[in-house]
Amino acid sequence: MLADPASKRARVHDDPVGRLNELAERWRLAGPSSSRFVPWFDPDGAGTRAQVLLLMEAPGPRTVAAGDLGFSSLDNDDPTTRQVRRALTPSRLDPAQCLRWNVVPWALTGPDGRRRSPRVDDLEDARPALSALLAELVDLRVVVPLGSAALEGWMRYLTLAEHPVVVPTLAVPHPSPVNGHRRQEALQRTTAALERAADLCR
Repeated sequence: MLADPASKRARVHDDPVGRLNELAERWRLAGPSSSRFVPWFDPDGAGTRAQVLLLMEAPGPRTVAAGDLGFSSLDNDDPTTRQVRRALTPSRLDPAQCLRWNVVPWALTGPDGRRRSPRVDDLEDARPALSALLAELVDLRVVVPLGSAALEGWMRYLTLAEHPVVVPTLAVPHPSPVNGHRRQEALQRTTAALERAADLCR
């Protein structure tokens, strides 16, 4: 949970995220039931001025549980985000250059109501949303997909969009702590990717 989500909520229509949160509101209404969960873009993030897109998979359970105070934010206090911050700290990449978002912007749940991972159909359903987001990121220099679903969604966009935004891609393992195999290597790879992203932003 964010330290002061109400403060962020009061600023969701301000620069640099106002236009992005208009997209988020549109995506909420575009689902089969005309209401699906999409978190807010973080007004304390880079917003439309982002040079680095940190592309995750889909909103996590804590973000979904926060409801209207749910943000896709590097300030989130969940295990996955803590791992990302752990890699950011030793890197030279300024978090103020980064936009954290999800390749599937809306929550995905199975028949049991529990969160599930994106499938190919989900990635394709979300591809127009990714295209709309990238059209707003005029300063984008690099994309860092975190995890196989994020990488697959990004590659589908690059190879299926008519006029994709083509920038360097530095793919790394998903930072979830449940992915225990080669955890230290994953952290090293993520830190190295963020270091290289910092170089690309110079």
